[in-house]
Amino acid sequence: MRQVALSIQDFDAMLAALCGQYRIFAPVAFAGEGRCTDSDVVRYAEINSLAQIEFDRKSDYSPKEALLPISEPMLHFTPQGQWVDAAPDDGRGTLIFLRACDIHAFERLDAVYLGNGPEADPWYARRRNRTKFVLMECAQSYENCFCVSMGCNRTDNYAMAVRRTDGQVLAQVRDADLLATVPAGAADCQFTPQFVTANDTTVDLPDLDRVAAAIAQGLFDHDFWKEYAQRCVACGRCTVSCGDCSCFTTIDAPKDDDPATVERRRVWASCHIDRFTDMAGGHEFRKDYGSRMRYRVMHKIYDYPRRFGRPMCTGCGRCDDQCPEYISFSNCVNKLARLLKEEY
Repeated sequence: MRQVALSIQDFDAMLAALCGQYRIFAPVAFAGEGRCTDSDVVRYAEINSLAQIEFDRKSDYSPKEALLPISEPMLHFTPQGQWVDAAPDDGRGTLIFLRACDIHAFERLDAVYLGNGPEADPWYARRRNRTKFVLMECAQSYENCFCVSMGCNRTDNYAMAVRRTDGQVLAQVRDADLLATVPAGAADCQFTPQFVTANDTTVDLPDLDRVAAAIAQGLFDHDFWKEYAQRCVACGRCTVSCGDCSCFTTIDAPKDDDPATVERRRVWASCHIDRFTDMAGGHEFRKDYGSRMRYRVMHKIYDYPRRFGRPMCTGCGRCDDQCPEYISFSNCVNKLARLLKEEY
């Protein structure tokens, strides 16, 4: 490990050297492309210079699309009845600038895509095995964040940590490949990344055994969920912006440039989006939007923890940021915790 102070020019030179080995993703501000007129959006995109990275604002969308594109080809089925792997791969790895909560979110995705069955997902695994994280400090807690309550405000799972200061970048480089690209003559320094220790928003996670007992007594049918049936519009912004929502659907369709070949694509989907639970014969589970909210909340704080030993939610707060109906996931969990203590 080495701690160095780099000029902006030297850091950009380091990025340029890494671009041959990695696709580099970071939060980028897109002016005027937000959901409201003349508003910006911060989302992950490929970068090649420090100036492109948005350090001061929380990204509106998570970094998961660096490894899980919103829509990606998986297979091609040929007229001869054969199939071939269609996922694009230029042989490079992936380097992602992200915050502690998002590193934890990738660990949640790893559990689902790599460890939740007899075989790892080959498309995710291919990218993930060549992925390295660059930790971006959070100078302060952002609006709606509750990472401290979820235990996701700290991490040591990174190849490099960076802090942008006036005219230079402080870096703690822990990976041998990244160390090899540190410019000659870089000055050593003392730098240890800092982590947020408190949020304005706190969450009281309910006890899992209490939840199990409440489910047996009819929690799923409680009037508690009716509020969300009235307010939720099933737009899916919460799950699309979430760093650890992992659901997708697959679509088979003729290729545009070769109609005789069928392409299977993986496309993001979620429990909050219409038709996600469609079945043959027109059957659909969870038509009621309140039941969709119930499913998402219980999966994050009950089903996933029972299986993997930790909450799925990492407390990034993006779902609260993005909801057009101002439905708060953190408030919902807190109200549920109070309900369990009072009635079950």
